Amino acid sequence: MIIQSLLDTDLYKFTMMQAVLHQFPGAQVEYKYKCRTPGVQLAPYVDEIRSEIRQLCSLRFMDDELDYMRSMRFIKSDFVDFLGLFRLNEKYITIEPQPNGEIDIRVRGPWLHTIMFEIPVLAIISEVYFRNTAPGLDRAQARQRLLDKIALLQAPGHPDLKIADYGTRRRFSREWHRELLQTLKERLGSDASGQLTGTSNVLFAKELGLRPMGTMAHEYLQACQALGPRLRDTQVFAFEKWAQEYRGDLGIALSDVYGMNAFLRDFDMYFCKLFDGARHDSGDPFQWGERMISHYAANRCDPLTKVLIFSDGLTIPRCVELYERFHGRIQVAFGVGTNLTNDLGPQPLQIVLKMVACNGQPVAKISDTPGKTMVEDEGYLSYLRKVFDLPAPAEIPPHAAAPGERNE
Repeated sequence: MIIQSLLDTDLYKFTMMQAVLHQFPGAQVEYKYKCRTPGVQLAPYVDEIRSEIRQLCSLRFMDDELDYMRSMRFIKSDFVDFLGLFRLNEKYITIEPQPNGEIDIRVRGPWLHTIMFEIPVLAIISEVYFRNTAPGLDRAQARQRLLDKIALLQAPGHPDLKIADYGTRRRFSREWHRELLQTLKERLGSDASGQLTGTSNVLFAKELGLRPMGTMAHEYLQACQALGPRLRDTQVFAFEKWAQEYRGDLGIALSDVYGMNAFLRDFDMYFCKLFDGARHDSGDPFQWGERMISHYAANRCDPLTKVLIFSDGLTIPRCVELYERFHGRIQVAFGVGTNLTNDLGPQPLQIVLKMVACNGQPVAKISDTPGKTMVEDEGYLSYLRKVFDLPAPAEIPPHAAAPGERNE
């Protein structure tokens, strides 16, 4: 059984789920699966995947897990009470093999009861695939690569370069995920002076004494396209609802649901001062960082009081480059995903499970990185671009990936 605890997911699923419980309890949504890696044949393993998801849907939160959630200052007691009754329902998810050897996955139902599918389902798909295609893989080289990354982080000149693990969804396996976190904790340290700030995975944070990390994901802002009073005000509505829910906690704004220009138009002086910082997840990270620093300065905010979190397909060398560019000008943090949890030799799967509809209305993310936009209704996508005054895809300069980079 791959997923053995409902805590084996990312923290931002819980933080968004709490906001859904309090702000949008009646919202109905649909998610669609996509594999961006060409030629991947998952249909032969569909029965295994279904079996694992059936076992996932049998899980409930244990008392010690609920106590752990209750210990987080931003988690409210009524939400923990709700989790005590919660379980995933298999009726909300369908998995069908396709003639071309791929699989189609749909999740449909109440947002409150389907939001927890994404991360464990993707982790299941990834682990099922690799245990069938790379059985008995020798991990000696992977362990050496991990030690090389640690050595690069510990090199002279950047003692306060800190990283967090963001790699649950595309990990090679649960076992490897835990091993690398134990190694990172032992080698880098996880206290105030250490270089491992934490992990997005709530289960491993609990078991290994690490800090759980996460705020919001794209689906939160996407759903607000259907839940807010006016489409053009979607970002403002979403950020205000988030601030209403968390009252200053979890103050990292996601900047790339409608592109950087649209984000900066809406992220005015009020939000600059209200939120602790912003997270980068598409487009050129160096340009993004420079624009954020200029934006804070123009809105009378000292950039040194704000934090930029980079999380788009990072490698450790890219973290070092970004650190050297921005250290001393603004606070920086790094969430490294697939390059940590699935750098064992075989090519990781670029798999996503994205929201495509809310309350019967199409929703979409318009990415600054070509290929990351995902929508089923192209007419709605064109309308969304028009509302936010965004250029057509061909006018957006492509993001040049660093050597070895795997876009998240």
